[in-house]
Amino acid sequence: MRYAVLGTGIVGRTIAARLVSLGHDVVVGTRDPEATLARTAPDAHGLAPFAQWRAENSAVRLATFAHAAAQGDTVLNTTSGSVSLAVLDAAGAANLAGKVLVDIANPLDFSAGFPPSLDPVNTDSLGERIQRAHPAARVVKTLNTMHTLVMVDPSRIQGDHSVFLSGDDADAKKDVTGLLRSFGWPDRSIIDLGGIETARGTEMLLPVWLRLMTALGHTDFNFHIQGA
Repeated sequence: MRYAVLGTGIVGRTIAARLVSLGHDVVVGTRDPEATLARTAPDAHGLAPFAQWRAENSAVRLATFAHAAAQGDTVLNTTSGSVSLAVLDAAGAANLAGKVLVDIANPLDFSAGFPPSLDPVNTDSLGERIQRAHPAARVVKTLNTMHTLVMVDPSRIQGDHSVFLSGDDADAKKDVTGLLRSFGWPDRSIIDLGGIETARGTEMLLPVWLRLMTALGHTDFNFHIQGA
């Protein structure tokens, strides 16, 4: 299977590496591949430059958002929620049409500092906005409620825990369920919440999660920093 992973942050890197380990063809999308590879210093969050990661993951190709989306049979959005719509516009409606579009992003708004708020929230969601903006894509919201490493290896947490699916296309959700199984999620843990509007609930889990992390003294938030 050919996958396009949009975003070069920790979520995109983790997902891409896991897909490669499962034998899939993976291309990562970014705004400017040359600029992305030219960075030599860690970013503002301390994440190592992408070129360093790619040197250790040479099977992963790098392309513009549009070229990556065109090459992928399935597209995964791992970008920051604040730029996801712009990134998907850059990927191109024609390159997304008819494809399963897995949305892992959250609409975190850091404009007032930390902890972030959500925009949109309650009466709308990022998942819904993506589906409205790209009606020919088959959007499925999932994996946005957990630590990056747990996304691809649920055994890191002992006992039963859940991953949610939201989307309007039943066949697309079946495809994503298969992907989740390949990551190690058992059927009993995969919960289909219903249509894409149910993404409102899963996105609203993030403020609670981030405040819980603060209360427990976890101050390294690199795991949820996504990149384009």
